Amino acid sequence: MTVRSTTQSEPIAGLRVEPVVGETMLEQWRRVHNVIVPPAAMSLDEARERAARYRLENAYLGDVLVGCSTVRPPATAEDGTANAATVIARVLPAHRRRGIGTALYERGVAHARVLGAEVIDTVVLAANADGLRFAEARGFTEVERYVLPGESDEWVDLRQAHDSQ
Repeated sequence: MTVRSTTQSEPIAGLRVEPVVGETMLEQWRRVHNVIVPPAAMSLDEARERAARYRLENAYLGDVLVGCSTVRPPATAEDGTANAATVIARVLPAHRRRGIGTALYERGVAHARVLGAEVIDTVVLAANADGLRFAEARGFTEVERYVLPGESDEWVDLRQAHDSQ
């Protein structure tokens, strides 16, 4: 399937985005995840656990793996915000700025909406300047910066403004 991006007038030639099914695709998803967020690198068992809870997808240009995404289903936040889902798009550095991240993000948001999401969140490693710019360009604003216990890397939680959805 050719995927269209709203930021481009033409489809992204040869882009396929597929739900992760089976060990090979799960290993591919894990590989992209670990390249983009090395402080949160996970084992195959941890990726299996993630796949049981979240929707994971891989993006390919032809047969070349170029990115992945995660959609965490909506849940009521501690602050009472109803039905906030988390959508994370990851694109390998050599394939950025071609609309792939936008295609992954838009698919993720569409899936989150089907699940009942009223609010879209994302999380980005603070050191990932490309990821932060990508989120901000889509109307996300910073909610919180934090360092996980026992770690040193800073993370940024972002929420999309209602008028950017």
